[in-house]
Amino acid sequence: MAREILDQKIKQLLDEVLVLDSLVENATIEAVSALKKRDLEAARKVYAGDSVINKKRFDLENDCIVAIATQQPMASDLRRLASILEVVGELERIGDYAKGIARICIMLGDQPPVKPLIDIPRMSEITVSMLHRAVGAFIASDAETARTIPSEDDEVDALYNQVYRELVAIMFTNPTTIDRANHLMWAAHNLERMADRVTNICERTIYVATGEMREIDTTDDESLAK
Repeated sequence: MAREILDQKIKQLLDEVLVLDSLVENATIEAVSALKKRDLEAARKVYAGDSVINKKRFDLENDCIVAIATQQPMASDLRRLASILEVVGELERIGDYAKGIARICIMLGDQPPVKPLIDIPRMSEITVSMLHRAVGAFIASDAETARTIPSEDDEVDALYNQVYRELVAIMFTNPTTIDRANHLMWAAHNLERMADRVTNICERTIYVATGEMREIDTTDDESLAK
């Protein structure tokens, strides 16, 4: 009976992780859309909605701690519960980045854009796709999928570098754009950091599935050595 209770509790927690992930994905999509369209009402909605994400994270953490304290979990259960604690923390932080993008949209207001937003929305699409599949792999304890996702961060990094170079060039050409360009740079930076946190989720999935705790490093060491 105790085993069944714990199994059911873990299932409930994983279901709630999916709910939290959905909130975070939607916040990211809506924040970037608001930035692109300069939709201040939508941006304010994302900003205010971050409190729901925070509460969901804290509720999940509390439920995990209670399960650990009361259900006498085995080693594999402890790995799962401890990893849920880590993953919900990563999701909440990604939600903070989405809130930050919404804040940037609000700060920009109705100021004219310094450039068309093409690469930032593309960064968002890739990052949300990575996040969705990473959380799915975590729920399924799918280490094989979790190992493949972090390599996609290279495309996000490349887009970020491209945005950075373009915005720096614009600032040099027209110093009146510095503040607006810096805001867009921070939006791109937030998306780049989101993708990094997806890698952390993948590391936790591998830990749950194999018991192996190892950092996933997608850095091209040979290029750094040149």
